[in-house]
Amino acid sequence: MASPNTTYDIIFAGGGASACVTAGRLAAADPTLKILIVETGPHTQELPDHIQPARYFSNLILPSETFTLHKGKPSEALAGRSVVVPTGRCLGGGSSVNFAMCTRAAASDYDDWESKYNNPGWGSKYLIPLLKKAETYQPDVLDPSIHGTSGPIKISFAEDQVNVGSQFLQVAAKYDKERSYTDDVNNFFSCNAYGRWPLYVDSNNGRRSDVPHNYIYSSPKNQNLKILDRHRVIRVVFENNRAVGVEHVSDVVGRAKGVQESSISYASRLVIISAGAFGSPAILERSGIGAADVLEKNNISQLVDLPGVGEHYMDHNVIFAPYFASDDADTLDAIFRGKETEIEPFAKQWLHDGKGLMAHNGLDAGIKIRPNAQDLEEIGPEFQGRWKTYFENAPDKPVVWFGTLAAYVGVNPDAPRRKYFSLTYFTEYPVSVGRVHISSGLDVYAPLDFEPGYLNEPADLGVLRWAYKKTREFARRMDSYRGEFELGHPQYPEGSQAAINGSAQPAEISSPDISYSAEDNKAIDEYHRKNVETSWHSMGTCAMKPREQGGVVDSKLNVYGVENLKVADCSISPGNVGANTYNTALAIGEKAAVIIAQELGIKGVEKA
Repeated sequence: MASPNTTYDIIFAGGGASACVTAGRLAAADPTLKILIVETGPHTQELPDHIQPARYFSNLILPSETFTLHKGKPSEALAGRSVVVPTGRCLGGGSSVNFAMCTRAAASDYDDWESKYNNPGWGSKYLIPLLKKAETYQPDVLDPSIHGTSGPIKISFAEDQVNVGSQFLQVAAKYDKERSYTDDVNNFFSCNAYGRWPLYVDSNNGRRSDVPHNYIYSSPKNQNLKILDRHRVIRVVFENNRAVGVEHVSDVVGRAKGVQESSISYASRLVIISAGAFGSPAILERSGIGAADVLEKNNISQLVDLPGVGEHYMDHNVIFAPYFASDDADTLDAIFRGKETEIEPFAKQWLHDGKGLMAHNGLDAGIKIRPNAQDLEEIGPEFQGRWKTYFENAPDKPVVWFGTLAAYVGVNPDAPRRKYFSLTYFTEYPVSVGRVHISSGLDVYAPLDFEPGYLNEPADLGVLRWAYKKTREFARRMDSYRGEFELGHPQYPEGSQAAINGSAQPAEISSPDISYSAEDNKAIDEYHRKNVETSWHSMGTCAMKPREQGGVVDSKLNVYGVENLKVADCSISPGNVGANTYNTALAIGEKAAVIIAQELGIKGVEKA
């Protein structure tokens, strides 16, 4: 634990995945460094909800201190809805609460960061070695040029009870003759092949492989790395334009609101903001760094004019389309929706040998898919320009990820208790972007002014429509398929050939695809407007790009216009990545450690 009003060498404002990676590396390299992490949420050390992989969904649907919920403004593109985006609120951030799905970005994503946005040292040839350094890849099939063997983060495949994923791959082999199978869905340089999907779980003990347990808690002897948990950072403290500390307020007792006495912790060498795509721009704006109009509305004196702060919010848009499953399907429904007495047998097995469904995340198979010519026609003309300029000459960039999730992950109370599987799909690089800003001055409890931007661009709607149709064909050919849960699908017009079948047996592989009318397509679009949600992959609101292009930090992560202040988390991403963001957070954390060690003369933090 840490005490406020103390001077440290380095302070992290936020304790998410990237912060814990960077702090852990620096502390290990130089145990004399006095490092403070100020984290809004609690510790997660050895708590079952965090170390037992299959408990992730219950954390999302039940009231939990470990999430912050950000409510977006109502949007016509979302049929008047206000979407809610949860973000991790605990040490380790998303790494401690996410789905534990291991997906790496395309190499060209990072090459774009370097070449398109003028960030030397951030291309794939620099980041891939750092990602190797971070991981221990446990499967036997291993390419040592792209996978690590001795890093803190463990990556494995589920060992048993995976018949839903196996059936998906069996259908893929017979139904989609154009695309192939791969032993490595995360090889950086190619996609468009089906495969088993790895997860962030240690195969030796079945534990979630998060950042705090592997970079922070694993080094208890370092008495100079302090965690100030359940404290909100209000702002960065400056002397002239040099960051010298952070002002924070205790949040220990029930997230207490109202007037509280704040404290200041001082940093003699560096302040690093690492509070994520929502928290980092908010801290900057409360510190007087941002667009003039935003700061003026919030009665905050401007220190630096940086209109890019809080802009260019990026995410991925996801759907979990539910299907009824046979009784012999291996699913996580009992763990996700069951009472503790129903969950207990799975927990006991996990405690005994680290095996069984408690060691799963249910995401056993999938594909990063690119459309062919026929698919492009199906997606529609709005997407053609995007395809030509962004995807066509980047064969490692997928348009959509889709695969199985062996459970019902909706929250509809009318869903009958039984076994399900979901065909899950999300857009890898949506055209639509949003923004997030503070709304009430220095009030750290006030909701943020958040516009997600989802589906504002018609091109994104066409991609989702194609993905729904594609995945539905897979689902109804799987052996476990027993029909579609109507409340989780489009409402087709009466008499439609695409009508939902609530009780059915699997179709033959050779069965014709479902035929959709123009009215059916409208129903699918309306379904997406009413149901699409976040993939929990928020990025981009403190972009690492030139200042004149709306950038907030340079390639060394320095905030423009001030000294001694960096940002290091997924908010710095100048462009989207075709992957879950945990892996990119690891890359940013490892890269930040290298940059800071070089600048401060700290030995022992290697490039890779």
